[in-house]
Amino acid sequence: MAFGSKEQLDQTLQTAPVTEPARQFFFVDECRKIVQELSEMKGRPLTACVNTFGCQMNAKDSEKLLGILKEIGYQESNSEDSDFVLYNTCTVREHANIRVYGRLGVLKNSKDKNPDMIIALCGCMMQESEVVDKIRKSYRHVDIIFGTYNIYKLAELLYRHFMEHSMQVEILDAAQEMVEDLPSLRKYPFKCGVNIMYGCNNFCSYCIVPYVRGRERSREPEDVLCEIRRLADDGVIEIMLLGQNVNSYAYGFPELLQKVCDIDGIKRIRFMTSHPKDLSDGLIRVIRDNPKIARHIHLPLQSGSSRILREMNRHYTKESYLELAEKIRSNIDGVAITTDLIVGFPGETEEDFQDTLDVVRKAAFDSAFTFLYSKRSGTRAAEMPDQIPKDIANERFNRLLALVTETASHQTLRFVGQDAEVLVEEVNAKDPSFLTGRLSTNHVVHFEGPNDLIGKMVNVHLDEAKGFYYMGTMI
Repeated sequence: MAFGSKEQLDQTLQTAPVTEPARQFFFVDECRKIVQELSEMKGRPLTACVNTFGCQMNAKDSEKLLGILKEIGYQESNSEDSDFVLYNTCTVREHANIRVYGRLGVLKNSKDKNPDMIIALCGCMMQESEVVDKIRKSYRHVDIIFGTYNIYKLAELLYRHFMEHSMQVEILDAAQEMVEDLPSLRKYPFKCGVNIMYGCNNFCSYCIVPYVRGRERSREPEDVLCEIRRLADDGVIEIMLLGQNVNSYAYGFPELLQKVCDIDGIKRIRFMTSHPKDLSDGLIRVIRDNPKIARHIHLPLQSGSSRILREMNRHYTKESYLELAEKIRSNIDGVAITTDLIVGFPGETEEDFQDTLDVVRKAAFDSAFTFLYSKRSGTRAAEMPDQIPKDIANERFNRLLALVTETASHQTLRFVGQDAEVLVEEVNAKDPSFLTGRLSTNHVVHFEGPNDLIGKMVNVHLDEAKGFYYMGTMI
C-alpha cells in the first residue's frame, strides 16, 4: 500500500530538524499522519508487538521503542499477528540467533496474509554484518533493520519505509550520540531501569558485547539524576541503574549511587551488572550505609578456575573472588549474591570444573544463571583449541545446576520466619487470589492480598521457602 514517494521523502528531509531529539519527534509526527490514515482505511487501530531477547538493557531499549510506536499511533499488542512486529535481538549466545531466524520464518506466513504488515529487527544481533547480509538475502520480508547505536531513530526509519516502500537498513559502526529524551512505555508504572552507561571495555575472550555495543560511554551524572527525578515525580519508587559494568562508570559509581539515594520518592535502588575486578570498598560502604539500596549484588563469576579466568580475560582469580564475596557478606547484613556461570569454556578440564563447584559451595550464591559456553564468531575464544565436546559440557552443566539449586535452596532458608518489605509487582500467574512481589534481596514472594497493593511496599511474613522463592503472609 503506497503512502508517499521518493520526491516527498526528499522534501521532508530538507525540512526536518538536524539536532536530536527534535528530529525524531518531527518524524513521529509525520508517521502519525500515515498511521492514522491507515487506521481509518482499515477501520480499526493499528497494533504493534515488540519482542525482547536478551538483557535488562535490551528490555529498557524496548520500552523506548514501544513509547515511540505509541506516540506514532500504534496500540501495544502481545500478538505477532500485529500490524508492526519488532524483534529487539540479542547475540550473546548462538541459540538466541537461531530463535530469531526461526521466528522470522513464521512471520513470513503472517505477512503473506497481511502484506501491509511491517517487520523490524534491531539490537545486538544486527551489529553482525554476516547476520544483516543473511537477512537481506534470505528474509526479504523484513522491512527495517537497525542496530544498537541508533535505537532512537525508529520513527525516521519507519517514515523512510513508508515513503520508499523498500527495506530500510541502517547499521552504525560506532555511537554518534546518546539520545535519551524520547517517549518510553514502561512495563511497570512503579519501577524502571535507567541507563547510566553504554558499551564495555573489558573484552572478555568469550563475549561479543564490546563488538556489538561498542566502547564504554557514560552519561553525565546530572542527566541521570534529572531522569530519575522525573520518574519519581511520575510515581516510580524503584530504580535499576543499568550498564554492562556499572562499576566502571566514568564519573564514579559510588558517588552516583549516593546521589540517587537522596532523591525523594525513590524507595529502592538496584543496579546491574558489577564486574568483580572493579567492585570497590567505597561501593560496599555506600550500600551498607543506605537502606534504600537493595541488598542484592549480581557478581558474575563465570568460572571458578583461576587458569580459565585468565583465559577468559577476567582479571581476577578464584581466591580474590572469594575474598570479595566474603567482604560483601561481612559488611552488608542480609545481602544476597547472585552470579553467572559458564560451563565448557575451551580447554576446561575436570579439575577446572571442580574449582567452579568449589566456589559455588564456598560463596553460597542465592541463585545463579548457568550457561553452556557458546562460540561467538569474532571473539578470541572462538579460535581457541580444545573446544569441549557437547556431551562433556552437558554432563558438567547438569552437575553444576544441581549444586546451584541445592545451595540456593539452603540460602533461602535463612530468611524463613522473618518479616520483610516487599514491592508488590503483579497478580500471581497461577492463582489470582495471590500477589507476587520481590524482596530487597530480589527473592520472589507469593502471598494473598488485594490487587490494589500492586506497586506498593508492604510487610510480609516469610512463612516457607520453596527453593528460589517464598510463600508469605501479609502483616
